[in-house]
Amino acid sequence: MTTTGEVRTEAGGRAGPWWWDRWRGAVLDWGLALASAVECAVEGVSFAERAALPLGVGVVFGAGAGSVLLVRRMWPVAVVLVFIAVAPAQMGYLMGVVGLYTLAASEAPRRIIGALSGMSFAAVFIVWFVETTQGNVRADSAVTGDWFAPFMALTMAIGTTAPPVLLGLYVGARRRLMESLRERADSLERELQLLAERAEERAEWARGEERTRIAREMHDVVAHRVSLMVVHAAALQAVARKDPEKAVRNAALVGDMGRQALTELREMLGVLRSGEEFSSQRRVEPVPLAAVGAAAAAAAAASRAEDESGEGPCLAELEELVGQSAAAGMVVDLSVEGEVRSYAAEVEQTAYRVVQEALTNVHKHAAGAKTHVRLAHRAAEIAMQVENEPPPEPGAAGAARLPSGGNGLLGMKERVAELGGVFVSGSTEAGGFRVSAVIPA
Repeated sequence: MTTTGEVRTEAGGRAGPWWWDRWRGAVLDWGLALASAVECAVEGVSFAERAALPLGVGVVFGAGAGSVLLVRRMWPVAVVLVFIAVAPAQMGYLMGVVGLYTLAASEAPRRIIGALSGMSFAAVFIVWFVETTQGNVRADSAVTGDWFAPFMALTMAIGTTAPPVLLGLYVGARRRLMESLRERADSLERELQLLAERAEERAEWARGEERTRIAREMHDVVAHRVSLMVVHAAALQAVARKDPEKAVRNAALVGDMGRQALTELREMLGVLRSGEEFSSQRRVEPVPLAAVGAAAAAAAAASRAEDESGEGPCLAELEELVGQSAAAGMVVDLSVEGEVRSYAAEVEQTAYRVVQEALTNVHKHAAGAKTHVRLAHRAAEIAMQVENEPPPEPGAAGAARLPSGGNGLLGMKERVAELGGVFVSGSTEAGGFRVSAVIPA
């Protein structure tokens, strides 16, 4: 079955009867079929006289042949073949013109269109040549001659075949172009939808990463400072009456620790507020779909502004960190190997946090245990190790009653892994605990 392409709908269904796409197309085809049937019926009268047939037979034959135009959208080849068959009877020219146009505009192969157009051209040429030669077409004596018959036949053949075929080819090509453009538009819409979904997934992933990072930062800031505050508070409670001067020093240390913790929390909350303002601005101002992924990355980068700006902790503050633990009563020594040099801010902050969290764990789980902090500067990496001996008293680990969420070691491992480093932690043979990390420089 060869269709013209007009019977397809975008929704996949039909709004008209039978094979018609719309009622408008059905009305048009019924009108053309009626006009063709009337034309062929009138021409059937002359055909009946020439063929010595009853008048009714010629009229019925012509009306039946002309009504074939009704199925032009479904079977344009059949319409053209019927026109070629009735062309010797000098009828069906409307059917031939419309049939050739419909065939040329359809999705039929070009060889079929060319063959049927050539047959129609030949049929019309022969019929008019014969009629003109036999004298059925009268002409004035001044214009009669040998050239008149072929000229008349050629003019009629070209006039009834060339215009409808050329117009049909143009309309068919334009229709296929529009369908191709619609398909491309649908494809682009699907791609944009996929991009939007992927951008939302990337944004959700970025939000999850930021939540994890912020939780890790909050743990590092709060756990260490507050752990030292609790240790100093316990010591303050123990010596408040026996040694007032030491109690004053411990109280001052608690105050310093609290202020440092508040300062770091304010800085972190400031970054979070900046991120909220950034997000609200992005919601108010519409942005192109292509910028959604960039906006998620920008939001993640904005929340990392503090770390990347170099304002966070660094290795130069490691001695102060160890001194704070020593002031809290921990016996801790720091040893540095290799040539001291500066690293990327993220590397120094990660190394600092690893040592900080390891010392916090000693305060929580091995209070009073002697601790060794080792830092090694190597050619292409920096290594750190925090190892504590067993606590002097079995019950010392829980003396300060410090809670533990179990996220410290996991956070340190994630930090080091993000920089391509190696993190190892575990108990020692002597009953202590060791935390080791190596980070590429």
